[in-house]
Amino acid sequence: MSFFKRLKESISQKTEAVTNIFKEGLTKTRTAFVEKVEELITRRKKIDEAFYEELEEILIGADVGVNTVMTLIDELRVEVKKRKIEDAAELQPVLSEKLVGLLKSDEQSGLRMADSGMTVILFVGVNGVGKTTTIGKLAHKFKSEGKSVLLAAGDTFRAGAIEQLEVWGQRVGVDVIKQESGADPAAVMYDAVNAAKNRGVDVLLCDTAGRLQNKSNLMDELNKIFRVLQREVPSAPHEVLLVLDATTGQNALSQAKLFGEKSGVTGLVLTKLDGTAKGGIVIAIRNELNLPVKLVGLGEKMNDLQEFDSDQFVHALFAGLIQKAEESEAPLEG
Repeated sequence: MSFFKRLKESISQKTEAVTNIFKEGLTKTRTAFVEKVEELITRRKKIDEAFYEELEEILIGADVGVNTVMTLIDELRVEVKKRKIEDAAELQPVLSEKLVGLLKSDEQSGLRMADSGMTVILFVGVNGVGKTTTIGKLAHKFKSEGKSVLLAAGDTFRAGAIEQLEVWGQRVGVDVIKQESGADPAAVMYDAVNAAKNRGVDVLLCDTAGRLQNKSNLMDELNKIFRVLQREVPSAPHEVLLVLDATTGQNALSQAKLFGEKSGVTGLVLTKLDGTAKGGIVIAIRNELNLPVKLVGLGEKMNDLQEFDSDQFVHALFAGLIQKAEESEAPLEG
């Protein structure tokens, strides 16, 4: 069975609504990336050095990341020799297959929840990446699954951060535990975790400051929050999610390196994927950091925050090609 066919079958078992959210959210990347690859394949029928060089440029332009691109091109060269591929068009499914391979990981990409009792999820990341919005949308997601949720306003340094979280709390219908602006974030977490325990809440989502005077201050603050959470709920936090803005591309990658080394990050959230033509950053991050992408933001609407699914991601990118492959096979079946 062809790769595109297998991909389509794996998608057909998933809900159409989610498939459409991925498809719509990745329109810009699909146009900039896959359509350029298609154009290259149509224009250069032969696979030669010039072909590889252009493909390399397209992949780097889509923010797939230089190291990852080099590896990918090397692997494609091996496959071309092994399968004796001469026609460039035959390379498309091979490329898509390699991309799925790069995005898949042994780890479960779903959120890690507590075996019993309360799940505590901590959010870290610099200001302006969409952290508060992500918390609000995730609260909505959990609530629509029938779970009780509480929010902790631990970003006490940024002007308006507490109010912004409260607005989301009101929209979603979830309470926010807070203190005054400038209060000690660890004290807010202590209040929040105890309020959550007393109310028997299923999920506690904790916001943290995106920037303090310097990096060591920020890490000290996070360590203090960790200690408070672990003292109150020994298995907490169950996830430390680093929120990154996909539109910042390679800058997001360096932020992830900075935070990942120091703050015990367990997974990533990539926001604003719908706003960029450089969705290849997902592949770069996955490969260069070896951290799972847990959630992706694919639009403005409440349900546009989705659990990351590598099949859905690649299917959304290659949707046009899959359709073409089907159409070319259709007459043979009649």
